[in-house]
Amino acid sequence: MKKIVILFSGDGFNAQNIVKKMHNKKCKVVCGISNKRDAKGHIKLQELGVKTEVLEHAGYDSRESFDKELVRLIKKYEPDLVVLSGFMRILTEVFTSNIKAINLHPSLLPKYKGAKAIEQSYLSQDAECGVSVHHVNGELDAGEIILQKSFLRCEDETMESFTKKIKELEFSIMPEAIEKVLDAKNF
Repeated sequence: MKKIVILFSGDGFNAQNIVKKMHNKKCKVVCGISNKRDAKGHIKLQELGVKTEVLEHAGYDSRESFDKELVRLIKKYEPDLVVLSGFMRILTEVFTSNIKAINLHPSLLPKYKGAKAIEQSYLSQDAECGVSVHHVNGELDAGEIILQKSFLRCEDETMESFTKKIKELEFSIMPEAIEKVLDAKNF
C-alpha cells in the first residue's frame, strides 16, 4: 500500500477528511507534520490513529534551512507522496527538488494565487469559482494542475456561503486527486 505524509498548519479539517476517506483503504497516512505546535490538526489526526510531528519554522534562519530539515523529517517516513493540506509555507527549491508533493488551493488556478485566494475569488465577482489541486514546483501555486472543481456563483452569494462551497469542494477533490496521482502509470 502506498504511503503519504500530510503537511498542515491549522485546524486540519482537510487532513482529517483525507484520513477518514483514504487511510488504510487507498493508501496509508504514515504521518501528519505541522509547522505549528498549537495546530488543532494534531488532535484530529491523532484521534484517528495517525502519528503527528511538529517542525516549527520559527527556529530557522532561512526558508532553505527549514526546508532542509523538513525534507529530512519527511524522508524518514519514506512516503510515495506528500500532500499539502493547508500548509501555510512558501517552499523553496530545497523542498521542491527533493519531494514529490501536491497542494490543495482554494481557487481556480492560475487565478488568485497565495494565502488570500478565497477572499480574492469572492471579491472578483467571477461567475465560476472553485478549487484546484496541483503538483508543487518552485513557483507559488503554479505547478501542473491535477484536478479542478467549480461552482457557479449565486446572485445573493455571501462570503459565508461562498466559503462553505469552497470547503465542500475541497473535501471532495483532494481524495480524488491523491488517488489519481497514486494510480498514475508514471508515478
